Amino acid sequence: MTSTADAPATRSVDRALALLSLVCDRGAMGLVEVSTAAGLAPSTATRLLRTLVANGFLSRDANGLYSPGSRMVQLGAQALSRDSLVPLCRAAMEDLVVDTGESVYLSMRAGADSALYIAIVEGTKSVRHANWVGRVFPLEQSAAGHVLLGRTPASGFEIVERGVEADVTAVAAPLYSDQSVVGAISIVVPSYRVDAGDMVRYGKLLAAETAGISAALSHSAVPRPAR
Repeated sequence: MTSTADAPATRSVDRALALLSLVCDRGAMGLVEVSTAAGLAPSTATRLLRTLVANGFLSRDANGLYSPGSRMVQLGAQALSRDSLVPLCRAAMEDLVVDTGESVYLSMRAGADSALYIAIVEGTKSVRHANWVGRVFPLEQSAAGHVLLGRTPASGFEIVERGVEADVTAVAAPLYSDQSVVGAISIVVPSYRVDAGDMVRYGKLLAAETAGISAALSHSAVPRPAR
């Protein structure tokens, strides 16, 4: 039972969570919009929003718009990966290793500019990419980062040669939950071993597998590309 002395603190927590939920549900919002939607005075909303920003749950851009912060993204990624995403992707990742012989990674965003490898099925070749699970990598320099940013070409996959590493080529495809990108699967290959044709073939295999996973994650079916 909540005591009278605890009531103000409880009310503040409830209000902060309401603001956080609004921004996560609706996307970027300004102070007036979010305070009106929450039914709070702008001064009260400002105080709570500042606390959420200071703790990384929200971020505020140069235009004063609030968006989900890096801590919120990390917590969501951890919850999704632990509860469903890794086991859901495991069989597809294993199939891709059988088809290609190369290492296959699952990754998720870890902040505004970075992503995190959360699972691997190692390749079967004697020379293969080392296990980078738990390692953070830049979104802009990587195939997985590009698709996590929503930059997937019409082909359904992205190829980056010599991105994060000078001697590695990667192909990645996004995982969707409804219309939101929630992860990426990538095949990581020593560059000397593949040519452009190989990577396109790997990309088509990858896009077919990720489409199936996305359909399982989504409320509506996602078309599965032909392998």
